[in-house]
Amino acid sequence: MKKTFKLQDLDCANCAAKMENAIKKLDGVTDASVSFMTQKLMLEADDARFDAILKEVVKTCKKVEPDCTILL
Repeated sequence: MKKTFKLQDLDCANCAAKMENAIKKLDGVTDASVSFMTQKLMLEADDARFDAILKEVVKTCKKVEPDCTILL
């Protein structure tokens, strides 16, 4: 499944790159892209576990950028 989410309060391109790398390492994630310019997250992950994977993605993003929110 492939979905795009809007990001709120993503402060820098470096943080976006760190978030993208961390998300790509999560189990079940096929591909991920975090764009600082458009403030969007594109996530491609296993259909059967998408909701569980999305929760892990949210936790990962909070570790890198505590102020950033993924608008679901």
